[in-house]
Amino acid sequence: MEGDSSVKIVLAPDSYKGSLTAGEACDAMERGIRRAVPEAHIVKVPMADGGEGTVRSLVDATGGTTHKVSVRGPLGAQVEAMYGVLGDGATAVIEVAEASGLYLIRPEERNPLAATTYGMGELIKDALDRGCRSFIIGLGGSATNDGGAGMAEALGARFLDESGRPVGQGGEALGRLASIDGSGMDLRLRESRFIVACDVDNPLCGPQGASAVFGPQKGATPEMADRLDEALRTYAAVVQRDIGADILELPGAGAAGGLGGGAVAFLNAELKPGVEIVIEAAQLAKHLEGADLVLSGEGQCDFQTERGKTPYGVAKQAKRLGVPCVLIAGSIGQGIECLYDSGVVSVFPLTDKPMPLEQAMREAPRLAEDAAERVVRLFALLKKRS
Repeated sequence: MEGDSSVKIVLAPDSYKGSLTAGEACDAMERGIRRAVPEAHIVKVPMADGGEGTVRSLVDATGGTTHKVSVRGPLGAQVEAMYGVLGDGATAVIEVAEASGLYLIRPEERNPLAATTYGMGELIKDALDRGCRSFIIGLGGSATNDGGAGMAEALGARFLDESGRPVGQGGEALGRLASIDGSGMDLRLRESRFIVACDVDNPLCGPQGASAVFGPQKGATPEMADRLDEALRTYAAVVQRDIGADILELPGAGAAGGLGGGAVAFLNAELKPGVEIVIEAAQLAKHLEGADLVLSGEGQCDFQTERGKTPYGVAKQAKRLGVPCVLIAGSIGQGIECLYDSGVVSVFPLTDKPMPLEQAMREAPRLAEDAAERVVRLFALLKKRS
């Protein structure tokens, strides 16, 4: 196998949070593989699961571009937000956290009663102006609980009280909602397709809804969560009457403070598991054709990996195409045995000796390089003997 250019290895890791982006992980793994099989045909497909890092992974995987826009942040102040346009020049990929994220607000300022997704709508509008008509939206990390009303308002919808005046922005304002006027929404939305990365099935309201489950991490007290829940119930009723979308019990509607439901109502969006969206957009199946091995991985592999994380999605796709998949994990937790039925051949640790977490994160490029070399040297031996 030494010097064998007929060997095809696909690299499809997620990011290793805090130490390597998915693209950097691919580069490091490639360096290690080259030491073992210098002439191997290596295909790098940086991956993500719809959360943090999705824009960068898809832009890197497709040769796309990134764009920065000044938009309204979750509490009204202007923030600089980034989104990507894929290599096809027509598909925008947007993470809600860029414009409406929790990380944009200091912990003591968190206020889901007032936080808005207006900036998210501004990002969509900017992408429409660039000619994009296909959208991939990641919902993770929002600071909001407004059901996507702010996003829709930025795109031309009007949310009015009993007197016909705007109710204002934020989740609490929806409690005053009496009618929605969607006649002014951007007409370009009708010719656009929206796919939303949604890995939860929470409904909009109730004990498992947006306010009760996700509200506390955004700063909601129990009393605030109750008020927000009632406001979203009012919102859902008006949306059904005026927009014609029934989102109250829709699985996934509660994601990102109800933005999942708002995206369905105002963008006619399709909710899909994040890793499936990324796999499709990055054309992983095409890249796996004729491959001898695929390497994936993430910061920690354990029983939760099977619940829609990137390595699980990659392994399932690889199994369908008969390609063995090996994971390189920053750490290996309990329950990885469940992955072996999903196409994972083995899981290798990133580290080569006991070390503090800080050191492992600092040395992650070298560790990923060395781990990939170890995996491929073993693979080369097995392939030679088969």
